[in-house]
Amino acid sequence: MAKSTRQWYTSGGDTELSVRMFVVLFLLTAVYLAFLIALWQAGLELLPLALVAVVLAASQYFLSDKLVLWSTGARIVSPTEAPELHARLERLAALADIPKPQVAIVRTDVPNAFAAGRSPSSAVIAVTTGLLDRLDPPEVEAVLAHELSHVRNRDVAIITIASFLSTVAYLLMRFSMFGGYSSRRRDRGNAVALVYLASIVVWVVSFFLIRALSRYREYAADRGSAYLTGAPSQLAAALLKISGTMARIPQRDLREMEGMNAFYIIPALSGSGLAELFSTHPALENRLRRLQQLELELEGR
Repeated sequence: MAKSTRQWYTSGGDTELSVRMFVVLFLLTAVYLAFLIALWQAGLELLPLALVAVVLAASQYFLSDKLVLWSTGARIVSPTEAPELHARLERLAALADIPKPQVAIVRTDVPNAFAAGRSPSSAVIAVTTGLLDRLDPPEVEAVLAHELSHVRNRDVAIITIASFLSTVAYLLMRFSMFGGYSSRRRDRGNAVALVYLASIVVWVVSFFLIRALSRYREYAADRGSAYLTGAPSQLAAALLKISGTMARIPQRDLREMEGMNAFYIIPALSGSGLAELFSTHPALENRLRRLQQLELELEGR
């Protein structure tokens, strides 16, 4: 193996991921600061909504894992209930040098998996019964390693924070519609127009930045899985099985899970080509190509 798992993780993991996250979050921060300046120029009183935003941010940050588990119907299982899952995850967590996350199972025929939790110490990794029924044990391990890499990279917390800022921008826009202006601004019509224009720009820019960040975090988690298991081909096989099965799942079932796409290893409903720009996940073909390159890298070629 060209580079051991321990070397890769102790050297800081995926440096490119860290750089891209920093750049995207910097751009998002710049966009939101510009938006706040525009709102201030429009005469909007920001203090009341700022206090609400702080409360919402804290709630979302500390309760996001519980909300995700509740919305998906995931149930935490003990080592006696799922000994094989716990054993595989414990071994992978030791390799990644992080605490073993809790294990949850979602009873649905849709094959998928996701990670939740703001930090490695509070993480949960959930798999569906549909995934366990369709994948071989080495493929399940590759999927667990992918989700564990999300945990180690703190992807869930970062994407949650980034998405929350976009939500705050929307709330500020709505607030402006209900008289959230100080008396210093007489021309309220122009102020409303300025707020709406700024809101549209902020939403469009943040939409694409957050999705670009989300897609790259999937590439990085694929890479983490490859190093943890030493077998990129197993993850590739799992992705192919999961995506192939999706086509046979009733559209109604997929639509019910579509709202959680950002958390899944494979989105319930997705697109290709230009549609990938609007997706939280890279196209399957691109992920498989990168995994093939990782196979060669790990073989030292």
